[in-house]
Order: sequence, then C-alpha cells, then structure tokens
Amino acid sequence: MTTPPTRNTPVPPPRSTRTPAGPRQLHPGAWWLWALGMGAAATRTTNPAILLLIAAVAGYVVAARRGDAPWSRSYGAFLRLGLVVLGIRVVFAVLLGSPVPGTHVLFSLPEVPLPAWAQGVRIGGRVTLEGLLAALYDGLRLATLLVCVGAANSLASPARLLRALPGALYEAGVAVVVAMTFAPNLVADVRRLRAARRLRGREDRGIAAVLSVGLPVLEGALERSVALAAAMDTRGFGRTADVPRRLALATAALTLAGLLGVCLAAYGLLTAGGTGWALPVLALGLAAAFAGLALGSRRSVRTRYRPDPWVLPEWLTATSGLAVAALTTYLAGADPAAFAPTVVPPSVPALPLGAVLAVLLGLVPALAAPKPPSAAST
Repeated sequence: MTTPPTRNTPVPPPRSTRTPAGPRQLHPGAWWLWALGMGAAATRTTNPAILLLIAAVAGYVVAARRGDAPWSRSYGAFLRLGLVVLGIRVVFAVLLGSPVPGTHVLFSLPEVPLPAWAQGVRIGGRVTLEGLLAALYDGLRLATLLVCVGAANSLASPARLLRALPGALYEAGVAVVVAMTFAPNLVADVRRLRAARRLRGREDRGIAAVLSVGLPVLEGALERSVALAAAMDTRGFGRTADVPRRLALATAALTLAGLLGVCLAAYGLLTAGGTGWALPVLALGLAAAFAGLALGSRRSVRTRYRPDPWVLPEWLTATSGLAVAALTTYLAGADPAAFAPTVVPPSVPALPLGAVLAVLLGLVPALAAPKPPSAAST
C-alpha cells in the first residue's frame, strides 16, 4: 500500500511538455547549424558583393537576437579579427608577391635578392592589380567565415550546447566546448579589466595597458578552467556505463568512419568537380555517424534537467542556414563566373539576383527565433 502524502511531504508538480511562451533561449544546435550553413555558403564564392551580403545578414541576426550575457559580446572581437586577417592577407601579397600573373602594375617595391635555392619566392618587387584583387577576395572570404563563427559564439550558449551533446560525443564535446568558451570569456575579461582601469584613472590603450591586462586575463582563464573541471567532476560528468567491448569498438569504428566520410565529402564539395562522388560519401558518412552516436548513447549514464526544446523556431533557424548553403552551392555550380569573378583580366563583380535571394534566407532567425530573456528577468 502507498501512504498518502502528509503535510510535510512535498509533492512534485506535474511536468509540462509544452514549450514555454515568451522570451527563451533558442537551442544552441540550431544557431550553430545556421552559422555553419552561412559559413559554407561563404566558402563557395570569392565574389566580394556576395561575401559582404553574407556578413551583413549575419550581423543583422546577431543584432536582432543577441542577449546580454557576457559571452554574447564577443561578436565585435570576431569582426576586428576578420579585419586583421584581411589586412594581413593583403600585406603578405604586397610584400611577398602573388602567384596570380598580372600586367597592371600599381607600384614597385625594392626587391631583396635571394639565393638560388629560394627560387619561386620573392620579397618586394612589382605589385599588380590582379594579385592585389586575388588576395583581397581570398582574405574577405576568410574574414566572412570568422564573422559567421563569431555570430554562433555570440548567439549560442556554450554550456547549453554541451548539455545538448549526445552521449557518444560527450568526452570530446567537453574539450570542444571548453575551447569555445575561451574567446567569449576572454572578451568579457578584457572589457571588465579595461573598465576597471578607466575607473581608476589609468590609460586603457597602448602597449603598456595591453601588457598589464594580459596577465590578469590569463590568470582568470586558468582559474575558470580549474573551477569548471572541478564542478564537472563533482556532478559526475564523464562517467560511463559498463557495455560489452564489442559494442564499444563498434561505436568507435562507426563514429570515426562516419566523421572521416563527412570530412572527405566536405572537401569534395568545396573543390571543383567533386560534387558527383561527394554526395554519396556524405550520405554514407552521416548514416555511419548517426549509427555510432545511437550506439554510443547507451554508454552515457547522465541525466538532463529541463532539456532545451526543439520546436518550430529551431527547425526554421537550422533549415534557413542549410538552405542558404545548398542554394549557394547549386548556383555556384550553375554559374561559376558570377560566384568567382575573374581577376585576369580584372572585372567588376556582379551580384546575381538568385544569390541575393538565397543569402537573404539567412534572415529567417531574426523573425522566427524568440527573443532571449534579459539577465534581470532570469
């Protein structure tokens, strides 16, 4: 017989399966799928107009759906990092030359004579318009990739992403998520220390200020890593159940083969002429990876408290990013000249209407994603 609950016995409330209304955090996996789709679209083109449009769409979504958490303020740092990468790529092309042949000479630098064993490498010399444009397009593509990664870092909580990982990837996911938290927390620490220096009347710019801020930032990163490791060990993270050895080996083999297949297919999709064999390899790799993840989830003995829902806003966000990648890949194969403008001879990049409509699909999260709750309300 079951004893009825007394007055001092707490009765747990019934668990609701409905999605909470009002402001809430979108599933971090949806944000990363959206950002990866935008980044994949950026890898399919060197057209600066399309790349700038992708960066503008990512920036608008961040401005519309970014919260006020400390890790949400890292987007500006990624923008500056992208500009630095772009500048370095152009400077290297000016100083070390470019493999792109050109006839339009902009200016000439004093060339340093090199020994015979360094043939093919030069320092200084002629700087052509064709080589400068090729370096600018390549640098802009890499900067756009950094902007997409920065958008995911400022929109998705790394801790919630770790909680959503399947059991088979949990050990590796811990290392990845801890690494992903470095950049947002680094930006937050730098902002906090610069504000403290300004309050004390000290200079917050210059080499001396950077050196004085660097040591406390590194010390805070080490303390945060040790505290995170201790908290995870206390809560039992990383513990696995006893499973047969054959099942563990099959899980590792399927997961490794699937991930290698996905990487090989991604390389084929990024190269010209590899689409024919890359799509079947991608399908086989995804099937093997999902089978390995399903088997590996039996090893996990951890539970989840209030898991993040995956409902219509998550589907719309993830699908919009994947649709941008798929449509851009298709259009780049159908019209290569529009997505890879020629630099020999130099030509004015065109902006195809189909590419514009495909990239603008990335704006769906700005409307479909719920507004994140403020720190005061939580």
